[in-house]
Amino acid sequence: MNFLRRTLGYLFNKIGLTRSLAMDTEENYLYYSNQKLLGLIALSKDKDTGIREYLRTVKYASVKDFNAGLEWFNVTEPLSFNKHLKGKIVVLDFFTYCCINCMHIIPDLREIESKFSVEDGLVVIGVHSAKFENEKVSANILSAVQRYNIGHPVVNDQDSEMWQNCDVQCWPTLLMLGPDANPIVMLTGEGHKDELIDYIRVTLEFYKEKNQISNHKLPFKSAFHHLPDLKGPLLFPGKISLFARENDQILAISDTGNNRILITDTNGTILKVIGGKKLGFRDGSLENAEFNNPQGLAFQNKNVLFVADTENHAIRKIDLENGRVVTVAGTGQQGHDRLGGRQGSEQEISSPWDVCIYKTRDMDLTFHPDGKPPIKDVLIIAMAGSHQIWALFLDDTVWWKCKKHIKGTCINIAGSGREENRNNSYPHAAAFAQPSGLALFPKNKEIYIADSESSSIRRLSLVDGKVTHVVGGDRNPNNLFAFGDQDGTLYEAKLQHALGVAAAPDDKTLYVADTYNHKLKKVDIAENTINTLQFSNNLDATDGDFLNFKEPAGLCLSPDGKKIYLADTNNHQIKVITLSRNHNNINRIEKLHLRANDTPSITNKTSKNTLSLAKPLKLSNKGGKLVLNFKLKFSNGLKLTEDAPQKWIAELPGPTYSCIPKNGTDMSNIDMVLSIPSQNDKTEEKVDVCFSLITCTSETCLPTVFAIRIPIEFSEIENVKVERDVNVIVDPNNINVE
Repeated sequence: MNFLRRTLGYLFNKIGLTRSLAMDTEENYLYYSNQKLLGLIALSKDKDTGIREYLRTVKYASVKDFNAGLEWFNVTEPLSFNKHLKGKIVVLDFFTYCCINCMHIIPDLREIESKFSVEDGLVVIGVHSAKFENEKVSANILSAVQRYNIGHPVVNDQDSEMWQNCDVQCWPTLLMLGPDANPIVMLTGEGHKDELIDYIRVTLEFYKEKNQISNHKLPFKSAFHHLPDLKGPLLFPGKISLFARENDQILAISDTGNNRILITDTNGTILKVIGGKKLGFRDGSLENAEFNNPQGLAFQNKNVLFVADTENHAIRKIDLENGRVVTVAGTGQQGHDRLGGRQGSEQEISSPWDVCIYKTRDMDLTFHPDGKPPIKDVLIIAMAGSHQIWALFLDDTVWWKCKKHIKGTCINIAGSGREENRNNSYPHAAAFAQPSGLALFPKNKEIYIADSESSSIRRLSLVDGKVTHVVGGDRNPNNLFAFGDQDGTLYEAKLQHALGVAAAPDDKTLYVADTYNHKLKKVDIAENTINTLQFSNNLDATDGDFLNFKEPAGLCLSPDGKKIYLADTNNHQIKVITLSRNHNNINRIEKLHLRANDTPSITNKTSKNTLSLAKPLKLSNKGGKLVLNFKLKFSNGLKLTEDAPQKWIAELPGPTYSCIPKNGTDMSNIDMVLSIPSQNDKTEEKVDVCFSLITCTSETCLPTVFAIRIPIEFSEIENVKVERDVNVIVDPNNINVE
């Protein structure tokens, strides 16, 4: 979110820092500024020398410690500058979990943490200072930490006291502190990874020479341990789409947290699994393709599905008939282009969040004297990262202003790129704020947009590009804090970070997943009114918990408009909602129970050297959760080869099982949480964890490949959670498991 105020005096603090003006004995006050650091670097013979000179002269009082009573995640106890963080270089990441710019920083921090460990002296701490009321709730922050796979400690700065103490002005902000919690440098916005790596590297060297860096560990505990015991196979599903022709209906589900796409029938039988083996960016077969937090989905036909592969900054095309995945836009890296115009994978894009297919008649009448040009397909993209609406032309197409677009071209069609809630008759003069949901009304030739950061619903004409307001938000295009929970008309209506929209077949009704209000709402697009769907008096629900949505983010409708398929994200479920006859009430809520088809188990494609636990882990046949912590111990002179590639991966019995994380490269911390489905007739199953290591002794290198088998025994017991440490002893001649 570009609420960025780049000031010269980043730490000129009027609230919390005891001394935001540094005092020098020979000079008057020096205003803290990145300009001083950059100036010293420019004047020095090299960058490192300039950073060192800056560290010798910078003098700021330590920041105040975290208040007692704050809730922390990924650690077993609250952290303190005086205890846990003494002798550490600390990077405070001030973020709010709705913010797309904050999301962009997470991979940077992950890379930085891979270069500098806690034992090396670096600690990254996420300081969550909320924008929306919903984001102040610790349970919702916990879900966000899990959803974004944040491994470092995170604190709920609920009242923004640390934010104020450090004089933070915008999201995201990174504040780097020395070993005594002394401020060193503050960076705002995105794109500082390389300079931050240099600052950390030199700062660690500088303070290690002064013996001020400690190598002590911190009390980490993964937030994934808190996932529900009976979660089911999905992990934070983001979007859902339906293809229907006559009696043929299939669903596509973005199983976002598992980095895969599921194709199911409307009864929940899993027909195909695309991706999910590991997080990554890889084209190829349905089984081997890799995604990174996929979101929006759009069927072009029964056999072709487009995916907004959000954190790969790419659009992927899935050919279900031929079993292939290809990238049709995006490079796999975040782009900053606001115009577009290049072809396919040559065109960089930024965090696509939703997609839909628009079918338009070609405007080139030159070769169609009968006046009936062919229908051409255009993929419309909600480009959350650049706050725009883009189009990918799937055919050679003549469109607005009779301009010809070559097949495969990807361009911006609406939005200046500024983060605003600005409507305009000229599409590129309009502005959006993190558009995250799209719904097409073909008859009206209009796209409706869930503009999440302005908490509004917007309308884009596909005839002339005019952008208009529907409901929510504020008349002031710069006010992105006009949110709430209020039914009504136009600007009097209020939503809270809505992420999903779906068009009804009547061409006049829009359904909205009002994400942070945990509600479903209905919009009359002609009257610009919105109303909450109420539960009817005779509501039929399989479970009382079904009445509680948790940050629903995606939805689609049945062809007759009587049912809504809802991605209830933080409940890890797809819910099937039956509407009343007038479509104003909810009559029934069911869970879409996902089940495997009759394909054989995929377990045991493993190493010949497979070792099993001596006794099976006993779990209820209702299913449940396994928490496994693998501890590798090397003996008799054997050790991991430094800088060599090491990897492990979990192989699961089928698509109704899930594991987070499913693979990794860090052999010092293998901590996984498995969700096990209910069992109808099976009494036993097994999960294999496969290791591929490069080890060495003083004399030779030894590739070591083996698998640890985890047998599971099911029965009519109540135990739905099992935690187990698995000790693996590896020496040059033998491997033992206990």
